[in-house]
Amino acid sequence: MNEVRVSSFDELQKELFADSWNDEIGRFRSRFAFRGLSDTRYTLKTTLMRLGGKYADLERHLMRNFKKYAHRSAVESDAFWNWMSVAQHYGLPTRLLDWTYSPLIAMHFATANICKFDLDGAIWAVNYVKTHQLLPKPLRDKLGEEGANVFTIEMLNEAIPHLHDLQTLSRDNAALFLEPPSMEDRIVNQFAFFSVMSDPQRTLCEFLREHPAIWRKIIIPAELKWEIRDKLDQSNITERVLFPGLDGLSLWLKRHYSPRCIEECELVQGVEAQIPRHGT
Repeated sequence: MNEVRVSSFDELQKELFADSWNDEIGRFRSRFAFRGLSDTRYTLKTTLMRLGGKYADLERHLMRNFKKYAHRSAVESDAFWNWMSVAQHYGLPTRLLDWTYSPLIAMHFATANICKFDLDGAIWAVNYVKTHQLLPKPLRDKLGEEGANVFTIEMLNEAIPHLHDLQTLSRDNAALFLEPPSMEDRIVNQFAFFSVMSDPQRTLCEFLREHPAIWRKIIIPAELKWEIRDKLDQSNITERVLFPGLDGLSLWLKRHYSPRCIEECELVQGVEAQIPRHGT
């Protein structure tokens, strides 16, 4: 069964760390990507999809103009995946979707918006190793050559150097995970990486429904959110750490000092507006 509804904080941790033992190295090393959502009804739609209309046709125009107007120092290399990663990081609608290696950070994004504490949240967990076993052989071989489980942008710039090459791959209905460059402390602190579909019009949800053995969705009941939130704060998993700078500090303090019996959500509306896409 792919959907699991937990009833306690301990049960949530057990589910998130399930299947993390690695016999080959004798260590606990999870192979799952995690994405926390404040509302379980949210789907795995990209920001490109949320544009609506003929959004797939707009992708190349968005990227062309982003490259044209962005300062050249914004990227370390004038290569496709460098530009795609930077564009996603700064809020341009792309086909990338944000994930984290950390179950605790996924918990944070599922509970960051206290205006939605009356709604069940969710954490998606996707096995990226099994996902990559479904890739076409040349891409599987690329990972094998590097001894890697997740692509770097350098690997993808060699294997899929242009948007056209990614479009060609769409016939394989492929999904893959990639690590962005560590361009800011925010990416590093959030232990963040991305997923991407070869076909911009297919959601990751559609892909996962076809491959039920590689994922699960953990439902967080609304009544459990305050306990999770308070324990994460005690563990220093907060906006102050995940968004280094005064904006993150302000977000943390605003939420931390909001009363539990809050009636007006205006006090914290800015929280969800400013958190990354994988936290909405």
